[in-house]
Formats: sequence, C-alpha cells, structure tokens
Amino acid sequence: MPKKTVPVAVSPVARSAAASPIVSSAHLVSPQSAELSEFEFGLIVAGNAFHRWIVHCMSAAGLKDLTPLDVLVLHHVTHRARDKRLADICFIMNVEDTHLINYSLKKLQALGVVAGSKNGKEVTYASTELGRGHVQRYREIREACLVDALKADEGLNRDIGELGRLLRVLSGVYDQAARAAASL
Repeated sequence: MPKKTVPVAVSPVARSAAASPIVSSAHLVSPQSAELSEFEFGLIVAGNAFHRWIVHCMSAAGLKDLTPLDVLVLHHVTHRARDKRLADICFIMNVEDTHLINYSLKKLQALGVVAGSKNGKEVTYASTELGRGHVQRYREIREACLVDALKADEGLNRDIGELGRLLRVLSGVYDQAARAAASL
C-alpha cells in the first residue's frame, strides 16, 4: 500500500524566496536563464569579498595600501619563480588594459617587492627576496585564516575545483559575448 504524503505548510515568505532568484538587477533576469542572473550576483558578492580578503591578508603580511590588482600581480610575478613579461602577465590575468598592470608593477617596484630587468628590448619582472618573504607570510596567514576555517573535506575540495573549472569556462563565454557586443 503506497504511503500517503502529508502536505507541509510553507510560509508565504519561504514560498516567495524559493520562487524568485536572488539577483542584483531584477530588470536583467531572463526567462531563459534566471540562474545566470543569480550567478552574476554571486560573482559580484564573491568577487568583492575575495578582493577584500586578499588586501587584508597582504596587509597582515606586511604590505599595506595595495589594491586587489597589486596583490594579484605580486602573486603572479612570484608564481613558479620565473621572470614574466608585461604582455604575459596581462594575458594570464585576462587584463586588456596593460597600463593597469604596468601601474601595479611600478608601484610594486617602488616598494622593493618586484624588480624589472631588461632582456634585449623587453623588460621582465620577478619578485625580490623581500617580495617572496611577503608572499610566504601571506601564504601562512591564508592557511591559518582561510584554509583552516574552510575545513574542506575531499568532497568540498572536489566541488571547489569543479567551480574553478566552471568559472574558467564561463569567462570564455563572457569574453565571446564582449566581443559580440563590441561589434554591434
């Protein structure tokens, strides 16, 4: 004999919250994909939180008054201990405006955490010993404040990895949409 299901009373607030997506711009919600608007709102909130986090973490590591882009440039220049060209930094970070990266590099050079060297006609950049020290301290603070707080198990780490993959895929979709919009 089949079990009878008992209807559960749902409050109007809960029903309304479940029916309407959480978005920042209701006027942009598409009937084809309200989820895209939800994703964009999540991306805005997560992006701002991430930027706030990296600035505070680097400040705690001893480098104050950096912008989020400055912190990201320092990390990328330190990545794999290889000298980087301005064009390569812009390409990897997906930044079209080279002057933004160039400004960060100049600021980081003035702080003594990045050094530029001429290699033929090109200038390459690398982190200095001082810069690597700040990045190592950042890593220690990140481990203590973020990684330990996350308490990620194997399943959560797998989900985070999948989310990273999905973000890279979506960045390609947004880049293509930007090219399409620029040609209108």
